[in-house]
Amino acid sequence: MVKIVPNILSIFRICLVPVFVIAYFTDDNDIKYYAILVYFIAGLSDFLDGFIARKFNAQSKLGKLLDPLGDKLMAFTVLVCITITNTASRPFLISAALVFFIKEILMGIGGLVLHKKAHVELPPANFIGKASTIVFYAVFIALMLFNIPNFVVIILVSLAIGLSLIALAGYIYSYIKIMKSRSKITGENGEIECNQQSVQDVNEIRQ
Repeated sequence: MVKIVPNILSIFRICLVPVFVIAYFTDDNDIKYYAILVYFIAGLSDFLDGFIARKFNAQSKLGKLLDPLGDKLMAFTVLVCITITNTASRPFLISAALVFFIKEILMGIGGLVLHKKAHVELPPANFIGKASTIVFYAVFIALMLFNIPNFVVIILVSLAIGLSLIALAGYIYSYIKIMKSRSKITGENGEIECNQQSVQDVNEIRQ
């Protein structure tokens, strides 16, 4: 029973996305209290599903899809909502949203290619990736709590996007390393050659 809890939490977080949108745009207060509460609950569910999955060895292929999907959908939705209401910083925030969207599309395509051609999955979030997620949460909550000057908004969002792009660079490096290792262990006719070192490289990346 415990093994399905992380997936239930991830699905719950995905369901919170439209709830956040409703809470954000129906709250007439300058401080979006209800939206912040929904966002906090989403962040808590993200922490809990990861903790339970590791603690009880309840990781699954479905969970590896649902967990990042819930995170990215919520983050992108929050960024779009803030962009719509923050007229002063809107041009910059639109650019940030586009960068965020393109980055996630590239990672999704890379993951699909790895799964199909190399039969491995994109490595999980590294330290920078996790740090960028935390920074996104902090920045978005700050933007919903306070009337922040335009230049500070640009600095905070740039920091979050910058960390996200650094994480993307790490994923691209892993992708290239995996594909190079695959080419070493695959012969011209698709037969796997006895190259122990190359096999070890792929196994190290999988871990």
